[in-house]
Amino acid sequence: MAKMNSTGMPVLCLGEALIDVIERAGEVEEKVGGSPLNVACGLASLGHPTALASWWGDDSRGNRLEAHLLSAGVEIIAGSDHAEKTPIANAHIDSAGRATYDFELDWQVPPLPEATQISHLHTGSFAATLAPGASAVMSAVKSMAIRGTVSYDPNVRPSLMGTPEEVRPQIEEIISLADVVKASDEDIAWLYGEGVPLESVLHKWKSMGPGLVIATRGPWGSYALCANDRDMLVVDSLNIEVADTVGAGDSFMAGLISGLLDAGLLGSGAAKARLRQARLGGVQPALHRATITSGLTVSKVGAYSPTRSEVAEVLTADPTL
Repeated sequence: MAKMNSTGMPVLCLGEALIDVIERAGEVEEKVGGSPLNVACGLASLGHPTALASWWGDDSRGNRLEAHLLSAGVEIIAGSDHAEKTPIANAHIDSAGRATYDFELDWQVPPLPEATQISHLHTGSFAATLAPGASAVMSAVKSMAIRGTVSYDPNVRPSLMGTPEEVRPQIEEIISLADVVKASDEDIAWLYGEGVPLESVLHKWKSMGPGLVIATRGPWGSYALCANDRDMLVVDSLNIEVADTVGAGDSFMAGLISGLLDAGLLGSGAAKARLRQARLGGVQPALHRATITSGLTVSKVGAYSPTRSEVAEVLTADPTL
């Protein structure tokens, strides 16, 4: 593994950074996107030193990605711009603000920092399952699971993942190594079938090893299970007008990681042990932060990354959150 360009970067996000070509009401616009990129920007916006390892081209779209990341305060791992061209996600927004995607891309992984140089690794989406880069992602997850903490969001993209039967073993292997797993109800329905209770899937995932597993349910909030607690926590979503849902799950993930880092439940081997012993009351503030960041994101068009002060304003307005 290559060394990072600077020290003191506790969070490494590993996965795709791309340009969303958004079609909405007959109009087309291009925006910076990619699930791990959004999480990295979200964490940086919340005040956490963060780096991104990805794969894009040294072209005008790639330059736009770099400018976006640097302006957000995210460090870029050297070699992330060595793709032949910058990947594209064609995003189609329906009348309810829901996004569906098809992709034009190649996924590989640049040389990564030593696991001893970071305390937390986040990955997800197709980066963890799409060859040839997926094998490098798995190696990084295995290495980090020994020394620090790992979070994972399957963030299913059917057009890039094959069938549920094909990809499920890969996803479940990463789940077994991760400390925190978050998936949407739509991800779970695709992986295990429509009508399969979210609770049963969360209990299955919990038994595989993570300290915290979460299912998000859009406007209906989220479910959470801790390894050391039999009860399930139900968290309501914010009552907020939705502009669109682009980046909502990534913003939830960033808020969740942020809250768990601040609580000392992610970021080191000792934090991993604390998370394994945590009960729902210990993770509830992080889940509330995730709910707020996600709510603030969907209130705006595009994958907006809320700041820590914006989260504090919501908490001040409603201390019960």
